[in-house]
Amino acid sequence: MGYMDNHGAPERKFHLPEAGLVVTDGTRIEGYASLFGKRDQGGDVVQKGAYAISLKALAGAGRRVKMLWQHDPAQPIGVWDEVREDSTGLYVKGRILTDVEKGREAAALLAAGAIDGLSIGYRTLRAEKDSKGQRLLSELELWEVSLVTFPMLAEARVAAKADAPADIWTDLAQVFDDARRDLAAR
Repeated sequence: MGYMDNHGAPERKFHLPEAGLVVTDGTRIEGYASLFGKRDQGGDVVQKGAYAISLKALAGAGRRVKMLWQHDPAQPIGVWDEVREDSTGLYVKGRILTDVEKGREAAALLAAGAIDGLSIGYRTLRAEKDSKGQRLLSELELWEVSLVTFPMLAEARVAAKADAPADIWTDLAQVFDDARRDLAAR
């Protein structure tokens, strides 16, 4: 039995293929943000073609899928230069922008291995439940792909190839000090 969910808050899924997302030069990212046919911990399975209409609509409007930090729409950290479906899933390729503060922080945290997760933000447009109780997602409105601290899946990790710069620990300490102050102020 099918259903439509056109309203409500965006959903988020954390995915990466077994091969992992590749980061080169500390800022260039490519890999799969979502895999087709794989059941996640929430019991959802993204079907082939689920992103096609959304990606076509974004391209037609001259817009892109956003690259965010921790799903925060106020913290874009880069651009996805390529987002497409293939037989495996949703392939993404982009650049972290180190000209912005959060981009510099994200690149430093990736290089240090302090963050290594990837997550998609979307809205379900069409889905149905199968006999196993899994939700089969057949049409999704993709909003963003984020770098995140805590991926839902153990395999959802980023693999960094570049060596960390010498001052990475200073930058990392500053990030944590800032976060601690932000939390204390709440």
